[in-house]
Amino acid sequence: MNAGIDVTSARTGAGRLVIVLGGLSAVSPFATDMYAPGFPQIVTSFATSGTAVQLSLTACLVGLAVGQVVLGPVSDSTGRRRLLLAGCGLFTALSLVCAFAPTIAVFDVARLLQGAAGSAGLVIGRAVISDRFTGPSAARKLSTLSTIAMTAPVLAPVAGGLVLGVGSWRLVFVALAAAGLVLVTAVWVWVPESLPAERRRTGGLRAAFIAMGGLLRRRELVGHLLVMGCGLAAMFAYITGSPFVFQSVYGLSPTGYGLVFATNAVGTTVAGVAFGRLAGRMRLNSLLVIGVAVTVTAAITLVALLASGISTFPSTWACLFGLTSGFGVLLPASTTIILAVGADAPGAASGLLGGIQFVLAAAAAPLPGALGSTTAMSTAVVVLGFVLLSALALITLARPRQGHEEPSTMDQTSPAA
Repeated sequence: MNAGIDVTSARTGAGRLVIVLGGLSAVSPFATDMYAPGFPQIVTSFATSGTAVQLSLTACLVGLAVGQVVLGPVSDSTGRRRLLLAGCGLFTALSLVCAFAPTIAVFDVARLLQGAAGSAGLVIGRAVISDRFTGPSAARKLSTLSTIAMTAPVLAPVAGGLVLGVGSWRLVFVALAAAGLVLVTAVWVWVPESLPAERRRTGGLRAAFIAMGGLLRRRELVGHLLVMGCGLAAMFAYITGSPFVFQSVYGLSPTGYGLVFATNAVGTTVAGVAFGRLAGRMRLNSLLVIGVAVTVTAAITLVALLASGISTFPSTWACLFGLTSGFGVLLPASTTIILAVGADAPGAASGLLGGIQFVLAAAAAPLPGALGSTTAMSTAVVVLGFVLLSALALITLARPRQGHEEPSTMDQTSPAA
């Protein structure tokens, strides 16, 4: 009887943990994109240029990238819980600074720091999963976090539009501050320390970054970092190019485009759920190969159709749906393997993962329109380039045939769980 109660309690605790970590994974994408519908208001409010306002988005992405690279390895030395609480608290405070910023300069700096504070939830959340779970159990939970993180950018502008319907752009950041306050409370109540003192790295920040350097000397880990990073870069090229493709080229209304984008996001989500179910039955590298193969096939098919003069809405949508479905397997599979290969320094591995994600994504985002106009072909070519780089990294560096262990040999949970 007691054993049954203990199991139920453990499952409830794990469920609450994943819910809180899911919220932490979503809040940074929301902070990045939720205020986008209010750009024209912000330009008017600060009497500034659109470029200066767009710089606030770049600043947030830079903060997210740098914050993950720094906070991941630092958490290997100091523990997870205190940094999570500090990150959520600072995110809340900086959201209020953004809401009441008197000038665009203050706003841009606050966005940079807000991104860095919000990165704690992303990078340390993954490390907490690595501390507490291994094998298929970790894969399923990381798949959940990846699905949330990929879905949040789709929902964020919609939520921002709803907030702007009742108030100014400043209310968006008040809402983000409220979300941060809720997460501080949830972390305090439901997220215990997952890295006990005896498992922490000694030597402070210097030792933490030495650990990160050691990880970068592992061919397999670097290969999977590039597989994941290039895959995410292709996804961001799709995200920034698709509005122009479907609205300017194919004449969809904003509502029609939103439906297309949401449908593709459903494909990503369903594929992520399928990955979570298959992770206990198939090798992770086999699933990764499938994900990469699907993205490459979809991108090659799209470029071939466009090059042959077949540029129709249904064919383009079908190819992009296949592409986004492939992302739903590629991203959680590569994330799980990266954290497993770097299990001796999960915070550092998570920091590298987050850093390369946002660096390559930021580099890829403007490329579909780099030649002056964004077309279906320019978007497809950029996407194809990055998925081919992802495949090349898989073959030459990650080497899936030598890859990750069979699911039958992997534990369900670590002793720390």
